[in-house]
Amino acid sequence: MIELYYIELNTKGRDEIINISDELRNILSKSNITNGNILVFVPGSTGALSTIEYEPGLVKDVPELMEKIIPENRHYHHNDTWHDGNGHSHLRATLIGPSLIIPFEKKMLILGTWQQVVFLEFDNKPHHRRIAVQIMGE
Repeated sequence: MIELYYIELNTKGRDEIINISDELRNILSKSNITNGNILVFVPGSTGALSTIEYEPGLVKDVPELMEKIIPENRHYHHNDTWHDGNGHSHLRATLIGPSLIIPFEKKMLILGTWQQVVFLEFDNKPHHRRIAVQIMGE
């Protein structure tokens, strides 16, 4: 069996990190599926999905790391093409990736004790994001 749901987010932009674990748990609680996998996917090329321990230190550390390895203020050919100043956003999202697959059992996500699922907004402007959540199993 397969079911499809969506998580709607309004983001502020600029390396915002949003914990979506509770939304995923709410979706699972409504689902007719008890055991399986949940696929989470963000359409778009400047947002990403990952897992972290969602705490204030890491919420600051992740953007600082991204700035070190893909700085905003250097030359990107994407910006020459589109003049939107978000070449770094595309590269950061590419590095992290647009999707996750998380197993679940008895409608419970199989995550580590301190592990949460997060959406990372790398664009330099706010967005309305519609994250697809596909549940597969029995």
